[in-house]
Amino acid sequence: DVENGEAEVATTAAEAPPLGEAKTLGAVTDIGLIKLRPQEKKLIDFSNKLYLAPLTTVGNLPYRRICKRFGADITCGEMAVATQLLQGQSSEWALVKRHESEDVFGVQIAGSFPDSMTRCAQLLQETSELDFIDINVGCPIDLIFKKGAGCALMSRTTRFEQVVRSVASVMDIPLTVKMRTGVYDTKSNAHELVPKLYDWGASLVTVHGRSREQRYTRQADWSYLSKCAAAANGRHFYGNGDILSYEDYEAHHDITGLSGVMLARGALIKPWVFTEIKERRHWDISSSERFDILRDFSNFGLAHWGSDSKGVETTRRFLLEWLSFLHRYIPVGILETLPQRINERPAPYFGRDDMETLMASDNCQDWVKISEMLLGPAVDSFAFIPKHRANSYAAGAPTDTASSAGADAPAAAASPAVVAS
Repeated sequence: DVENGEAEVATTAAEAPPLGEAKTLGAVTDIGLIKLRPQEKKLIDFSNKLYLAPLTTVGNLPYRRICKRFGADITCGEMAVATQLLQGQSSEWALVKRHESEDVFGVQIAGSFPDSMTRCAQLLQETSELDFIDINVGCPIDLIFKKGAGCALMSRTTRFEQVVRSVASVMDIPLTVKMRTGVYDTKSNAHELVPKLYDWGASLVTVHGRSREQRYTRQADWSYLSKCAAAANGRHFYGNGDILSYEDYEAHHDITGLSGVMLARGALIKPWVFTEIKERRHWDISSSERFDILRDFSNFGLAHWGSDSKGVETTRRFLLEWLSFLHRYIPVGILETLPQRINERPAPYFGRDDMETLMASDNCQDWVKISEMLLGPAVDSFAFIPKHRANSYAAGAPTDTASSAGADAPAAAASPAVVAS
């Protein structure tokens, strides 16, 4: 029957999916069946890059804009908790926003459950413009550690493997991992985990040269990082810890197997360290130039958080958190010996002008005074205490104005150590 034949052809054509759409196999589409092979995933050249670490609280978008201007190659958002992202908490989603100047940008997520971490990675890829996703295995704070996330994963190898393999299986962009040397000072196991991580699906591994127990006391162990780099066996590996000058960078950059360096506190104390490294020089930056940087941060903050009263106070608080690190910088022009070392505790000093002296103060009220020059008077009830108050100086470090920066921090307002995620 011609009519029935024409009707059958028309029906078949109508039911056929348009070209390029997913084909179905019963109730299942081929999208779930055909996975990208590792060699088909997006690639990033991680060689010889300067990587700004994901920094809780202080690694916000306005601050990252400052670092990009000074030469940071790779940036990463602040640590976000996977379960809170899945719950749709706006404060957590604000951490994954990207600025257009961030040409290589990733986000860092923390969690201990493979299912929630995997769904979070899928959701981030679907809704955000990212170049990579980093799994936090370095956060030392109790709130994260006691939930089995952050550094706790280093002592739970089976769970660690499940998380990495599961997240890697759903990603079409690189997966990276950042961790510490281990949980305890006496038992470093990062060198054992590094080669396994690549087999599980990681494209880049970064190790901070301190244990969770050590936090930020004593120097980062770069000799152990050299051992970890060798374990990477030619695959992308980054070291992190105590880089505050181009001499620090060059002393470690030539380690065999090291692809690049991640900067954390050094970039908070002086964000222009990226320029110093790339130009191989010490920058005797003036107090007026440093104040201009603070002005730019304030403007970026108002653009990001809003210029209403709430936005102004939010910008002020994040500016003050950053000033709690910036005050530790000592100007090159008044150093007797170069370079400044990150964990040497200095004596109080007078700068070359009033602003330089004010910027060196470890008094919170002086930081508030600087913020008022940029954002107007704070409300009468305003009070500020740095969020990260752990002492970041090495125990028993020498007092030496010739080699370090900032004033000696009193116990009531100890120089805070950033939680580098």
